[in-house]
Amino acid sequence: MADVIDFANDLVQERMDQALAARNANKTATAAHSFMFCESCDTPIPLGRRVAIPGCTQCVTCQSIDEARKARHAR
Repeated sequence: MADVIDFANDLVQERMDQALAARNANKTATAAHSFMFCESCDTPIPLGRRVAIPGCTQCVTCQSIDEARKARHAR
């Protein structure tokens, strides 16, 4: 037999599910904007790269160096 605590728990779970669904729906609606200039070397990031990789912050050269550095430290 369900009691008041079970109903309260179900209500809380339902509200949490709704909040998470709303949050996830909002995430896809906001797109990341790419930087116009590389954050590392201040060279312009080409339009093609900014369109292909939304949210990019580095030029190809600096991104490659950063990825190589992270791969070396991951070992």
